[in-house]
Amino acid sequence: MAGNALNDFNPYLRGLYAPVADEANAEDLPVIGEIPRELHGAYFRNGPNPAAPPQGMHHWFDGDGMIHGIWFENGKARYRNRYVRTEDFELNGGSPLGGIFEASRDAPGRSVNYRDTANTDVIVHNGKLLALWYISGQPVAVDLETLETIGAENFGGALPRNMSAHSKTDPETRELVFFDYALYEPKMWTGVVSAQGDLTTFQEIALPGPRLPHDMGMTENYVILHDLPVIFSEQAIRNRLWQIHVADQPTRFGVVPRKGGEPKWFEFPTCYVYHVINSWEEGDEVVMAACKMVPNGLKPDPAYGPYAAMADVLALRAQPFHWRMNMKTGEGREEQIDDALSEFPVVNNDYAGRKTRYSYHVVFDDCIEQRFSGLMKYDLETGASERHDFPEGVYGSEPAFASRIGATEEDDGWLVTFTADRNGKSEALVIDARNLSATPVARVSLPQRVPAGFHGTWAKGV
Repeated sequence: MAGNALNDFNPYLRGLYAPVADEANAEDLPVIGEIPRELHGAYFRNGPNPAAPPQGMHHWFDGDGMIHGIWFENGKARYRNRYVRTEDFELNGGSPLGGIFEASRDAPGRSVNYRDTANTDVIVHNGKLLALWYISGQPVAVDLETLETIGAENFGGALPRNMSAHSKTDPETRELVFFDYALYEPKMWTGVVSAQGDLTTFQEIALPGPRLPHDMGMTENYVILHDLPVIFSEQAIRNRLWQIHVADQPTRFGVVPRKGGEPKWFEFPTCYVYHVINSWEEGDEVVMAACKMVPNGLKPDPAYGPYAAMADVLALRAQPFHWRMNMKTGEGREEQIDDALSEFPVVNNDYAGRKTRYSYHVVFDDCIEQRFSGLMKYDLETGASERHDFPEGVYGSEPAFASRIGATEEDDGWLVTFTADRNGKSEALVIDARNLSATPVARVSLPQRVPAGFHGTWAKGV
């Protein structure tokens, strides 16, 4: 991809991460093995895919959002991919806002400070997909069957600000529970949207200073907000630059009633958390399972030139933990589940916000780039795990759990994921969640490569 010569050093514009040019459609895809007839629904995965060659310094988070989808029904599969047509995408490079390597800006009529790409997360709510952005942007509604962009979703004009990636949908109430944060203000917000798309709760939470959270927890009655010690420096705030450092302060989790009310804060040893596994209530305790970042032990690679620091920050290394917060006594405790490294966790979304026994994670290749060389299934009660390794030179995506039609047990279903190899070939894998280490029950050939990207989800068939 032509553009600024500096981007020849950028690992996230080449190889597994290089964008694809086409928006494709393919029906009745070739299959090795057999797609189970009890598998009915669609797997979607979001990620960055620059529509035009970047002219300046390019961060992986700057790429235009593109959703790849595969639909399963009656033992057959079809594929489609489409750009998420945000306001900035439609401006075709004419956005008044820049990428993360530039100073943030204000623009008339815009509620974000950086180019809003909706490239990070994708969730299902009210019969639509919502594409969400890491730094809090406008959620974008996308059609579940065609992946065509419907438009920015502001819930009838009621959304006061923005919505971050990793907002949650409640499988019982079908509510959307979300959070938002400001880059330069000591505030965070949380809210709830009904199953019908009406904003029912929205409140502001005061913080000691500006924060950079990434995820949140959700239980039946609470939201768990993250006050983490990775923050902007004072110089970065003055100059509105994306320059972070680790502050000498504890990690805090704020448990906030979903229907509104004051947060109850719990302090823990300093750490950073990118991704929550799941959260639930046990007696007086609110429990959050998540992946806690640990030092990666890798050194910045000078071969990446000006992108060495970016690649180092993106080298996620984390381990699964529980945090238990007693709402009566105010006591909190941290428990390690396992010392193996894994990230991008998912659960059976039918159990989101309720106690889950199983979670499914990606396993990172042992290098500085984000390459997912396998999957891990955890028993969150015992710490036992099972691993599925992709073939040599094949790398996966964050999976989604797909329940078997009529399933009554949590792990009765399949993991679905996209893979890509270094020769440009991509497949969708269907893996038995109860026999994770076995050969996939189906390998579905895709008509083009799916670039490495961010988060995925499963939408049940109707």
